[in-house]
Amino acid sequence: MSSRSTVDPAGPVVEMRDISLGFPGVKALDGVSLRLLPGEVHALMGENGAGKSTLIKALTGVYGIDAGDITVSGVARRFTGPRQAQDAGISTVYQEINLCTNLTVAENILLGREPRRLGRIDHRAMNRRAGDLLSRLELDIDPRSVLGSHPIAVQQLVAIARATAVSVRLLILDEPTSSLDTDEVAELFRVIRRLRDGGTAVLFVSHFLDQVYEISDRMTVLRNGRRVGEYRTTDLDRRRLVALMLGRELEALDEIAHTAAGHVAPPPRCRSSAHQVWPGCRGSSP
Repeated sequence: MSSRSTVDPAGPVVEMRDISLGFPGVKALDGVSLRLLPGEVHALMGENGAGKSTLIKALTGVYGIDAGDITVSGVARRFTGPRQAQDAGISTVYQEINLCTNLTVAENILLGREPRRLGRIDHRAMNRRAGDLLSRLELDIDPRSVLGSHPIAVQQLVAIARATAVSVRLLILDEPTSSLDTDEVAELFRVIRRLRDGGTAVLFVSHFLDQVYEISDRMTVLRNGRRVGEYRTTDLDRRRLVALMLGRELEALDEIAHTAAGHVAPPPRCRSSAHQVWPGCRGSSP
């Protein structure tokens, strides 16, 4: 579990207050608030459909909001698309890596921001600049190599290096570990901690509770498009977290399952994987 939780007196890097957003017939977000502090990893928790991805897209301008306020370093902002959010220092790395595998690592990192000389892309300067960005993250990756020649884990790290090509204030990682093995997750977490220790705010979304408790300093829990609360990770144990996400105590769920099926069944949406599953699932850690 992360033991670090620092509050910068300058205030949140990003704050979303009372955000509401609806689609035809659906209230996706209902008065949700979220604050992200510099030098912290903040986990956004909730079941599938709780509103996590919608909240991220509302922040980055993919969706327009119906009500509420968004501030970046205390300044009110409304983004009309991800590029505006990136220019403001907010970068997102999704589970599906949106990079060009036929291009080099350097070309991917600086795509759209290539250094030019005499009207042409300066490949030497581009490789040097990309190499510097990789070195800052202590990543031993040849910037001249073709991205597709690397495994998914390395491509994920290249996507993070690309996010740091601008002055990143907030890095959003949406299910970044779903395709990684244990060693690859450890390398990703090393990079996350390096960014965090440099003052970057990191928003981390994952279904793997062991990973959430290892890397996060603070968490916000959503349920059915509403905010349940914000908690320091050290103050909220796994069993209570799951109860907050589900809206019922696990003992009550066990009792319902026992009555309906004649035996104790796992709670809804239990996951079976090499990683820790939700407490209460068969085979999970206590």
